[in-house]
Amino acid sequence: MPLPTHRDEVPSLNLTSMIDVLFLLIIFFMTGTKFAEMERKIELRVPRVGKAGHLPAVEDRLVLNVFRDGTITLDGRVIPAKELTATLRAARSNLQSPSVLIRADGGGDFQTVARILNACRQAGLSQLAIAVSQEPARR
Repeated sequence: MPLPTHRDEVPSLNLTSMIDVLFLLIIFFMTGTKFAEMERKIELRVPRVGKAGHLPAVEDRLVLNVFRDGTITLDGRVIPAKELTATLRAARSNLQSPSVLIRADGGGDFQTVARILNACRQAGLSQLAIAVSQEPARR
């Protein structure tokens, strides 16, 4: 009867790296969901148009929100209308090729949007976009 010379080890599975990746994915999706939730909480209804093309992705984009009551926010901070040109000029100096996305409430006063467009021109910003949403298709 032959004697065993060595014993085969039972293979084990190390799950540490897989658990690390799962935790990182959970954290990523939790933070992504939080940002999407913050966007939905903005009480702003942009105008609707028939066909709206997609804006190209821009790295240096300033987002101006104009609410129905005339309140203006720049990247989430409330900006008084008097200080808008100076604030845009300061924000422009920090970015390489800045552009501005204006999201105005469809039921608001267009005069406020006109003032913002003028402030952007005075601040030296020429790449401007106005956000709209697409109307549902009619049958």
